Amino acid sequence: MHDIRMIRENPAAFDAAMARRGLSSLSSDILALDEARRAKILAAEEAQAARNKASKEVGAAKGRGDEAEFERLRALVGEKKEEIARLEAEAKAEDAKLADILMGLPNIMYDDVPAGADEADNVEINRWGNPRNYAFDPKEHYELPAVQDGMDFETAAKLSGSRFVVLSGAVARLHRALAQFMIDTHVEEHELSETWTPVLVREEMMLGTGQLPKFGEDSYKTTDGWWLVPTAEVSLTNIVNGTTIAESYLPRRYVAHTQCFRSEAGSAGRDTAGMLRQHQFEKVEMVSVTHPEKSEEEHARMTRCAEAILEKLELPYRTVNLCSGDIGFGARRTHDIEVWLPGQNCYREISSISTCGDFQARRMNARFKPEAGGKPEFVHTLNGSGLAVGRALIAVLENGQNEDGSVTLPAVLHPYLGGRTTISKNGVLG
Repeated sequence: MHDIRMIRENPAAFDAAMARRGLSSLSSDILALDEARRAKILAAEEAQAARNKASKEVGAAKGRGDEAEFERLRALVGEKKEEIARLEAEAKAEDAKLADILMGLPNIMYDDVPAGADEADNVEINRWGNPRNYAFDPKEHYELPAVQDGMDFETAAKLSGSRFVVLSGAVARLHRALAQFMIDTHVEEHELSETWTPVLVREEMMLGTGQLPKFGEDSYKTTDGWWLVPTAEVSLTNIVNGTTIAESYLPRRYVAHTQCFRSEAGSAGRDTAGMLRQHQFEKVEMVSVTHPEKSEEEHARMTRCAEAILEKLELPYRTVNLCSGDIGFGARRTHDIEVWLPGQNCYREISSISTCGDFQARRMNARFKPEAGGKPEFVHTLNGSGLAVGRALIAVLENGQNEDGSVTLPAVLHPYLGGRTTISKNGVLG
C-alpha cells in the first residue's frame, strides 16, 4: 500500500513509477479524492467547534431570559449535529474509496529493475553448473520408467480432477526427503527459524500480503470465509500483522514447509502435462522481516540461501532479475531462480525471491520501535521459495535420469533415503 503523503509531496515521481508498471497518470484523481476527503474532515471539525460554542451559549441565553436567542442556539446545535454526522459519513466513505484505490495499486519498483514487456526481457545475473550431455534423448519427468508406478495422474484425476497427482513408493519418499533436506539446510546452515503455520487464513491476512483484493480468483476460499494459502508467505509475513516490535527483534527470518493451493486461473492450457503446475503442491518458504536499512542486504542473502539448495543438489541453474513487465504486484525487485530441466531443454522457475520494502508492512500496519527513540517505523518484508518441492523433484528426476530408465540421486539426499542412491527403472530405491 502506498503512503498518501508521498503522493501529495511527489505526484510526478509517483506517476513515473506507476508508468513503469503500465499505468497512466493516477496522482491527479487520487489527490482530488484525498483533497475532498480532507475538506470534509476539516468541515466536520469546524462544525463541531461551532456546535461546542453554541452549546456553551445556550445556557447563558436561557439564564438571561432571552428565549429567542435560546431557541436559535438550540436549533443551531441540532443542525450542527446533523451536519457533523453527514460530513463524517461522507469523509469515511471517501476514505474507504481512497484506501481501496491505494490497495489496488502495485508496488513501486527499484530503479535497477530492467524495463521490459515479459519474461523474455529478464536479465540474467548469475549462472551455476553445466547441463549434462546425454548420449540419449532425455525424457520429461512423467515419462521416466523409474516413476511410472510412483506418479499417478489418472487416480488423482478420479479423486480431485486435473492438475493433481498421487505420489507413492520411491517417488513419494524422494519428495519427502527433498522437503526435509531443504528445511534442515535452512535451519542448520542458513540460521532461519523453522515455523509451522496454518494453511487456512482469514481474509485480512490475504489483504496484508497483497493477494487481495485484486487476485482473489487465483486462490481458493472456503464457505466459512477462510482462504487456503497460495504460499506460506501469507501466514509467515502476517506474524507481525498489527504489531510494533522492538528494533532489537529484527531481523526475523522464518522458514516453513507447507501445502500450498492455487487455482491457476490465469494459466489455462499451460504446463498441463506432469507435475510442473498443480493446484496443490508443497513449498519450503522463506520470509524475512527486517530493518529498512538492511532489506537490500537481506535480499541478496535470501537469494543465496535458495541458490545454495540447488548447488547442494547438483542442479544447474540461472538467476535472473525480473523486468518491469514480469515482476509481481507486491515486489520492488524479484530474483527468479530457474533450474535446468533436460526433458524440456530449458530453464524453468523454481524460486522467486522478492523484496517488498514497506509495501506489505503498510497494509498490515507492522512497525518497529527505533532503539534511539522517535516514532515507530514500518518494517521491510521479503519472501522467497527455498524451494518449490515438486519442481525440485522434477529437476532431480530429469537431471539424474539414465539411459536404462533408472535415476541417479544427488549425494546430499542419500542420508534422507536410508543410504539409497538410485531409483531403478522399476521404481525401487536401491
